[in-house]
Amino acid sequence: MRNAKVFGNRTAFREKDLGIWQSWTWSEVSDEIRAFSIGLKTLGLEPGDKIAIVGSNRPRLYWSMVAAQAIGAVPVPVYADSVAEEMAYVLGHAEVKFAAVQDQEQVDKLLSMTDEVTSLKHIVYDEPRGLRDYDHTHLHDFDSVGDLGREQLSKSASLAAEWEQGFAESKGSDIAVMLYTSGTTGRPKGVMLSFDNLVISARNANVFDHLNETEEVLAYLPMAWIGDHVFSLAQAFTAGYCVNCPEGMDTIDVDRREIAPTYFFAPPRVFENMLTMIMVRMEDAGKTKRSMFNYFMDLARNVGEKILNGEDVGLKNRLLYKLGEFCVYGPLKNRMGLTRMKVGYTAGEAIGPEIFQFYRALGLNLKQLYGQTEASVYITLQPDGEIFGDTVGKPAPDVELKIADSGEVMYRSPGVFVGYFKNDEATEKTKTADGWVHTGDAGIIAENGHLKIIDRAKDVGKLNDGALFAPKYIENKLKFFPNIKEAVAFGHERDMVAVFINIDLTAVGSWAERNNVNYASYQELAANPDVYAMIESHVDQVNRDLSKEPMMAGAQVRRFLILHKELDADDGELTRTQKVRRSFIAERYDPLIEALYDGSTSKHVKTEVTFEDGRKGAIEATVEIRDMNSYEAGKGFQEAAE
Repeated sequence: MRNAKVFGNRTAFREKDLGIWQSWTWSEVSDEIRAFSIGLKTLGLEPGDKIAIVGSNRPRLYWSMVAAQAIGAVPVPVYADSVAEEMAYVLGHAEVKFAAVQDQEQVDKLLSMTDEVTSLKHIVYDEPRGLRDYDHTHLHDFDSVGDLGREQLSKSASLAAEWEQGFAESKGSDIAVMLYTSGTTGRPKGVMLSFDNLVISARNANVFDHLNETEEVLAYLPMAWIGDHVFSLAQAFTAGYCVNCPEGMDTIDVDRREIAPTYFFAPPRVFENMLTMIMVRMEDAGKTKRSMFNYFMDLARNVGEKILNGEDVGLKNRLLYKLGEFCVYGPLKNRMGLTRMKVGYTAGEAIGPEIFQFYRALGLNLKQLYGQTEASVYITLQPDGEIFGDTVGKPAPDVELKIADSGEVMYRSPGVFVGYFKNDEATEKTKTADGWVHTGDAGIIAENGHLKIIDRAKDVGKLNDGALFAPKYIENKLKFFPNIKEAVAFGHERDMVAVFINIDLTAVGSWAERNNVNYASYQELAANPDVYAMIESHVDQVNRDLSKEPMMAGAQVRRFLILHKELDADDGELTRTQKVRRSFIAERYDPLIEALYDGSTSKHVKTEVTFEDGRKGAIEATVEIRDMNSYEAGKGFQEAAE
């Protein structure tokens, strides 16, 4: 309501539909939310009821959340790509009464689970295509619900004021949203966040990075993820900036170039994929272009970040860097849609230092943050001028940080969640009586006050010879190479480190085309001897790098294999936010792990896979296992030079 009065004619939302960007001002958004909110109330949505939000990023789904909040109901965003079993658990556990969904696919999915989710009474859909002949007794078009609200408003002159009075009397401690964790260690938990949690955290973040109503963001991350909820809703509403919804997942790259967001967030995987595409394109480029790219990227690595940080750089290098901006850096940023980026963040997983440096060397103000759903995102942030690739910043505004005796990172802030829904036991384990939250991550606070995350506390271990084993650190080094999409390292309480690797089908497929290598599937390409040789060279380079690091030299990779299938969230191997579920993978692929450690050179394996509609299938293959050289501590660089 504030934005409608102050920024009434400014664009609040855009959505690309059939190749055309449709826009709504804050005044129009206010009218849409009011009508839809009153329509929901007329249908029977009451304070305290839960409403599921299911679908891709769409303005109407964001408005549905706010419309529900205005009458005291609690939105529960759900991962749209969840298989039916996962979605049924969340909806049933949350006791949802209403659902606002994108299209026929989501309607069908919800209708198929009505026997399991008995609390669900009404479904509202955005896109009507394919739904005309459905029974509409409890099924409603978004427009019809809005029209119902407008009809009620026309009948009562005081209804609009009563509606506003209703949420004006609500409290900051009221539950604003319920977001389910990605479930890396078991069933997802419903994280209850209050209005104070979200509003205070969002305002602090806007002030920290000087964000205002002029910003543009691209809303493409899962709506069920805390990052999208804060960046595309809480911060957008508190700052008044514009949220842009792409046409679909396959048009994101094009849509990002058209919008050129000024505030951009992406998990490391997105930045890794963009870098992979760049490197693949450069492999296909002519000799002159490749030479120019390599020359100016070498220059950027030496001086780009220094210029970005405002440090002293010689006149010659500054002039060369400007030439590089014209010839290489500018076109690269334009290709990625980041030409106007004022500030960008990555979080969720550790990003490889080399990948991080690549983007900052281009002059992009990419920073890292450390956060959790339970913190309303923000725990630490990197202040401008204090950007380090191996740390995640200092405590965010109003956040207290400490390292427990066990080495676990703990925090306390206004963003700390209210609790887990229907799970007091888990709440008490996570949040202390005086408000400190256990993160589950091991870390240290450096002398400069910055937090360095080592790994998940439960994942950090030791080899049998006492050497430190930090799997994520090793995996991120491997994933720097564009040909490697995912890696899972093993070694705790074992004699050596061994690794599963997923190749990147885009990068390796491009290599195969350039080298006339025929393949019919991921499985066939993964088993190709030349692909194995390529990955072996990458693992060897990682071992050389690890040998130069005193703490990690003992954790060099001794054996590896390339998995016969891609790790997939539908198979339970990744979370919906693409985090590796280590314990599940260790159990699922136990025969392969055993083969890595018993000296086998190959292992036949059959793996069950699950399709999105719940059907089962199987992939069968004989997986090759390769041994690797290791290097004496401190000798990797010397041997590489020789």
